[in-house]
Amino acid sequence: QGRPKGRVTVYSIQGCPHCMQAKATLRLLGVPVYDVDLSSHSELRARVKELTGHSTVPQIFFNSVHVGGNNDLQKLSPEELQRLVSLVKEEPLSGDAPPLPEQSQSEDAAGETEGEFMCERDELADLVENLMIGTHWRGLTLHQKSFLSSQLVGWLQKEKGMARAAACNTGQVLLKKYMIKVHGCEQHDSNFGKGKDTMAGLYRLLEDDPHSALGAGQTATCSLMQAAQLSLLLREMILKLFSEHLSADGKSVDYKGMSVNPAFERYCELAIQLQRVELLSLSREEKLAFFINLYNALVIHGYLRLGAPTNMWQRYRFFNYVSYLIGGEVFTLQDIENGILRGNRKGVAQLRRPFSKTDPRLQVALPDAEPLIHFALNCGAKGCPPIKTYTPQDIDSQLRTAAEAFLENDDGCVVDSVKQEVRLSQIFKWYKADFGGTDEKLLRWVLDHMGDSPKKTSLQGVLSAGKTKVSFLPYDWSSNSTH
Repeated sequence: QGRPKGRVTVYSIQGCPHCMQAKATLRLLGVPVYDVDLSSHSELRARVKELTGHSTVPQIFFNSVHVGGNNDLQKLSPEELQRLVSLVKEEPLSGDAPPLPEQSQSEDAAGETEGEFMCERDELADLVENLMIGTHWRGLTLHQKSFLSSQLVGWLQKEKGMARAAACNTGQVLLKKYMIKVHGCEQHDSNFGKGKDTMAGLYRLLEDDPHSALGAGQTATCSLMQAAQLSLLLREMILKLFSEHLSADGKSVDYKGMSVNPAFERYCELAIQLQRVELLSLSREEKLAFFINLYNALVIHGYLRLGAPTNMWQRYRFFNYVSYLIGGEVFTLQDIENGILRGNRKGVAQLRRPFSKTDPRLQVALPDAEPLIHFALNCGAKGCPPIKTYTPQDIDSQLRTAAEAFLENDDGCVVDSVKQEVRLSQIFKWYKADFGGTDEKLLRWVLDHMGDSPKKTSLQGVLSAGKTKVSFLPYDWSSNSTH
């Protein structure tokens, strides 16, 4: 019969289970399938949305015929599917065919190496590794792996030949770079090495401070990297690893295989560098991109080290326990979501705010809750937002796109015009305060953040009629692990 004259075009992103399932189905049809990764070709996102009216991926075309997403593809009858296959085999592409990346752009994207990290060793790392650490009593308490400020200053003078003033200044630099920290006191000693050695003069290496953060107990030896750059690199590395261990049908992930992949060990080595990132100078946009990317990477890292939680108690413990050491402080998943991104608001089943008034992490928190983060930290059951990594430069438009994609799916929002009812994801119930606090304000927020679609038109009609009932959909907590 000769080669097919047309093509199937799939717009997807890396790490999307729904995209994997769709492509697995399409490969069985015996027609050319062109996969366009919108992660690498963000310039095509707006055009794809214009063509399809959808913000989610995958989006599938047979020649110029738009089928929809993976769910739509799987619902096609054998007759409909055969008709589309015949179209691709027998008819050449028309002028309105869905766009592919330009050749130069494709080559540039293919040449990019994600997850590459070259560690330039920080000269101060050698210094702290040679530091003599001991044990000290304070009252009836024994403090192991600690040292006095005077001991560090004296050691620098003796072993490194520094003058006292230079040694004191080096101690301050070590504090500022989060290589050492004050032990037993929340505030750094601003007069390092001066005066009497009281409790405020007792220090520890950051890796010797006892806590349960992933990667704890190891020294961050590389020169400082920009926070946003580091979180983006971590997210790209874990996504690439995730994609390699996602089943062909996109339905399950081999977390056990991921955990023994050498690429995961490289990821862990990079995650250690989070210990020393500088957070206080980050802008709102930089904080959003940094902590969203990090949260999503930390969830997968937690699965690999501890396993996926399977019941309510395990979920509560998972999100309150799994953590990274970031900028000298421990941040759990709960701390990141509710403390930082929600402006220090109480989370689900929490009795108090994550950060007290004296907690140094409070200085990093956003001044107000950002409701759009809920759609960047979650993925729908039928389609993913077309963005998996976030950048400070485009964070607001990226978050808006993620919200549109979430509301587009029926696991996010269902409008029943007959019953005058709107059924929403449990996320809107759990975090109702972020969306206005009342049903009326919640529905207005949902309407304002929907993309133009028949669903939005239906919602406008329901709201204009008045007396709208709001209910909440069940939440699917099932794990996608193969083990």
